Amino acid sequence: MDLGIAGRTALVHGAGGGLGGAIAAALANEGAAVAVADLRGDAAEATAQRIRDAGGRAFPLAWDLGDLRVTDANISQIEQELGSVDILVNNTGGPPPTAVLGVDPAQWESQFRSMVMSVVAIADRVVPGMRERGWGRVVTSASSGVVAPIPNLGLSNSLRAALVGWSKTLAREVGPDGVTCNIVVPGRIGTARIRSLDESKAAREGRSVDEVSGESVASIPIGRYGDPAEYAAAVAFLASEPASYITGSVLRVDGGLIPSI
Repeated sequence: MDLGIAGRTALVHGAGGGLGGAIAAALANEGAAVAVADLRGDAAEATAQRIRDAGGRAFPLAWDLGDLRVTDANISQIEQELGSVDILVNNTGGPPPTAVLGVDPAQWESQFRSMVMSVVAIADRVVPGMRERGWGRVVTSASSGVVAPIPNLGLSNSLRAALVGWSKTLAREVGPDGVTCNIVVPGRIGTARIRSLDESKAAREGRSVDEVSGESVASIPIGRYGDPAEYAAAVAFLASEPASYITGSVLRVDGGLIPSI
């Protein structure tokens, strides 16, 4: 299927990691020019180089989402290098595992700024241009915790849920202008983040990582962790021309993990 995004410009955050890197590659494979943003400049460069090596076009950018002051300058750089952003993929880093009680207010504020306010600020900067051009895609990667809260991920469950409400509201505001907004919910996708969570749980419960991950796999109907490329394919479709009638939705890419309908 031709996704119809050749020549479009995409901005992917967290693109130095497993999910973001796979998303950036999937969009580049469809002919989009990709701004590869990550907190770690070397990781962003590595992803951008892989895209270039495959014949794609990419611009790496070190970007600390917690610093809202750099939003306009960074997007201006992307516009100069690649053109106006047509596809925005919000893929913010996950906060550390915590209970929901007893968390330092400063940590709530810091994570809210980097996980929620950064997304709002970036969309405020690029979505008006999408509306003027009559075409745009905003895809926000969340967590299965927004559907079924995950124990000991209090910060993530709470803050990512805010993005679901934001995305749904935005979808109604910009739908008449050809801009779609959707949430994608990963289940257990085999990334360094999932490995870290398994290790944290194993340490907390005094068990081996293999035992914890095996127990997790057993709860997934498909019987395995997902591949980042599988998740990226779903994001790329939502960013496509054929997905023009899908907006305000929450798509689960979880191998059947989430038990609710």
